[in-house]
Amino acid sequence: MAPVTTLMLNITLDSYSPAETRKLGEKVGRRVRTDTVIALNGELGSGKTVFIQGLARGLDVPENYYVTSPTYTLINEYPGRQKLFHVDLYRLTDPIDFENIGLYEILYGEGVVAIEWADRLVDDLPAEHVRIHFEISGNDRRKIRITAHGLEPLNLLKGFEKSL
Repeated sequence: MAPVTTLMLNITLDSYSPAETRKLGEKVGRRVRTDTVIALNGELGSGKTVFIQGLARGLDVPENYYVTSPTYTLINEYPGRQKLFHVDLYRLTDPIDFENIGLYEILYGEGVVAIEWADRLVDDLPAEHVRIHFEISGNDRRKIRITAHGLEPLNLLKGFEKSL
């Protein structure tokens, strides 16, 4: 049996405003392919939803759709060049809850899936995914670490890295 090779790449960036974080999300959205899972983690107010607002613009979600955190609805779906599923797991802790909201169908379906509080789903994430960690490092400053897991996310991040 051949050894399993894990393809991974990390990029760490600083954002100095919500507008910069939103622009970063838009850049990722312009390059992302369908069937991409983006797992976002970080404390409350660290920029996860702001990033996804930019991601939506990059995916050509129409301007008249206001992208907001689905804290109570759990999943918001937006039309665009590719469908965007915005998932918020903040209020969920039991894996049975993930199944009940249809999360697994979305994870392995068609579209881009952006999951806030994805650390609650670590064992169930697809092998190929992009992980983004947001850390508050000042009033508006955020340290953002993007990690690609797998070949497609690696190619996405390499292309993204060239545009920085």
